Amino acid sequence: MGGAGLIVTIVTFNLLITGPLAPGVVHRGSIIATIIAQTLAIITNWLGNRFWTFATHRASGTFREGVEFFAVSLVGMGIGTACVWISHDVLGFTSQLADNIALNVVGLALGSIFRFALYRYWVFSPKRRGIAAETASTTEIDTDTGTVRVHAS
Repeated sequence: MGGAGLIVTIVTFNLLITGPLAPGVVHRGSIIATIIAQTLAIITNWLGNRFWTFATHRASGTFREGVEFFAVSLVGMGIGTACVWISHDVLGFTSQLADNIALNVVGLALGSIFRFALYRYWVFSPKRRGIAAETASTTEIDTDTGTVRVHAS
């Protein structure tokens, strides 16, 4: 699902920094554009991960899963935003190309590693939700004979 989020980030970010948040028009336009673009990508990724990538691992507690997903995503957004800030304000690279490299190459790589690991092993983890136990076997009880049958999935 990251591909859709990446497209949303790149398109939104570049539309904003060449339009309403262009350098010279809005102070810190690159940072604001980064936050807006990544927020839209987070929403895209939430929908994609919930209903497609990890659809078989969905928990019944959508609210809890959503809070966890957005918490992880906000930290990941902080990683991308920090990369743009370091590139722009610390290293002095202020071109559109430098902003795109900072956000969509360096920030994407670091943020993706962080986010995927936490989505996979925390937010959408089948072990954490008890899904593995539920799908590992089914139990049938024959009430007439009292026979218990366990079927592995």
